[in-house]
Amino acid sequence: MRFLLILFLCFCSNMFSQEDIVAAEYFKNGDFEKALLSYQRLYNKSPNNNTYLIQLVKSHQQLENFQEAESLLLNQIPKFNYPPLLIELGYNYQLQNKLYDAEIYYNKALETLDENPNYVFAIGKTFEDKSLLEHAITAYEKAMALRPELNFNVQLARIYGEQGNVSKMFESYLNFVEINDGYLNTIKRAFSEFISEDSENENNIILRRLLLKKIQSDQNLLWNELLSWLFVQQKDYNKAFTQEKAIFFRQPESLDRIEELALIAQADNHLDIALNIFTYLTETAQDADTQLKAHYYRLQIKTQMATPSDYPEVLSAYQDIFTEYGKHTQTLQMQISYAHFLAFYKHNSQEAVSSLKQSLELPISGFQEAQIKMELGNILVLEEKFNEALIYYTQIQRNLKNSTIAQEARFKVAQTSYYKGDFKWAESQLKILKSSTSQLIANDALDLMLLITDNKYEDSTQTALKLYAKADLMAYQNKTSEAISLLDVVLNEHRGKTIEDQALLKQAQLYEKIKEYHKAENNYLSIITNFSDDILADDAHFYLAELYRTKLNQPEKAKDHYEKIIFNYQDSIFFVEARKNYRFLRGDAID
Repeated sequence: MRFLLILFLCFCSNMFSQEDIVAAEYFKNGDFEKALLSYQRLYNKSPNNNTYLIQLVKSHQQLENFQEAESLLLNQIPKFNYPPLLIELGYNYQLQNKLYDAEIYYNKALETLDENPNYVFAIGKTFEDKSLLEHAITAYEKAMALRPELNFNVQLARIYGEQGNVSKMFESYLNFVEINDGYLNTIKRAFSEFISEDSENENNIILRRLLLKKIQSDQNLLWNELLSWLFVQQKDYNKAFTQEKAIFFRQPESLDRIEELALIAQADNHLDIALNIFTYLTETAQDADTQLKAHYYRLQIKTQMATPSDYPEVLSAYQDIFTEYGKHTQTLQMQISYAHFLAFYKHNSQEAVSSLKQSLELPISGFQEAQIKMELGNILVLEEKFNEALIYYTQIQRNLKNSTIAQEARFKVAQTSYYKGDFKWAESQLKILKSSTSQLIANDALDLMLLITDNKYEDSTQTALKLYAKADLMAYQNKTSEAISLLDVVLNEHRGKTIEDQALLKQAQLYEKIKEYHKAENNYLSIITNFSDDILADDAHFYLAELYRTKLNQPEKAKDHYEKIIFNYQDSIFFVEARKNYRFLRGDAID
């Protein structure tokens, strides 16, 4: 008997569930008469179910049966202490434009908070659902005044955002995160929808003023952290550095945040401030690891910014570090960097190779050995000793199978084979790398494979491709002017061949390197004009837009080319960045 009862209850429950779904579907599709009948049946079977009642009321309202809706609510309200029913009745009056009567019942709902502030969860949501935002604000603020431990600042912030009251929205979010700092990243994401990279944007100014006010009245470092974050969004890295130093001064446990800021500034090509921050780290850090890491990045930046006349100073800085810290496993990255500088900038490959071979004698791990051999291979390619370089790359592949550095070594094998004109072997290696676990390696492999595949059949002697590969090698060897001249040969002697747009693009990038920006501009425009249907058209639009935006100070032209990518090349790898930069130039908030 008990089993039959359970079975019957399960059957009834399932039946109710199905009917509920049907009723909801009718309402969703605008078939309100059928929805009314379905909800009436459900309510008749469960007269204590306020969900069915409210849906029944809504169905009546859609059919403008306001009196029937009113009768249902007036009949139900005395039976249940459920304040949202008062709001529903008030809203029924509002739909009839009886605003005075509506306000009476809205206020009655709000008055129930005096009896029990916990009613606010249902009251606030009901007001929000009906877009009665001022009443929702009143409900949340009243509940928090009655019960200070309640925190509805997120709800308030969302409502203020809908109303366009950005100042109060920011203030509510700040009040919330002050008590719930675990939600800091969530709040940052919310802020990012309203601020932009422009420090003069009105919303940026509002947030900055609120944070500065908080800092003046409250010693909570959370405000310094948020202000630093805002400055980073604006690319005001120097101001962010000031905030990070203030945080470190009061909490000197770790320099990780300052190091992260330096890396962000470096990645964004703000080299002067990045250099300044890394210098601060070398002077402030107490442990050798942090000092060495800062020295390493500092020298990378100094090398990047240096002209040949500055090279003796860079060389001296390396030697000073080895004098202070020694040559052992802790300074291994510095040793590899030093060898790279000797070979690629001082053109002293012999000393670089000798230095790296000494590093191989240290008690190092297999991965560290692979890093040294990778640089040895790179230097041998620089010297055009391709076969010796291939030996080192192959050793890395064999010793660290399936690792990222092994995949990088395979790419180096392919690239070296390409440089020496062995396109068939290069292509076979690149096909394997297309599915590399490293997206960067996979993309590089695909680009090189397409270059070879697109150009290897047009000329049986592959003269144009060999010339291009030689120019590519010269670019790798920092022989920029020679590479540009050789690409001129490709463009003059192989005009109309498939290699032409690739040569124009490569040459444009080399022109940018030596700051011949207008020559680069002409190359990009030539690709856009003459090869608009080819695979490099979106590359040309993007690089030209970047050139206009960052070097030539022509934002309107930059916008035009970003717009071309957005509307004509939606599958481009540059689409997301183009859209972001376009919106920034247009003055939109950060997406």
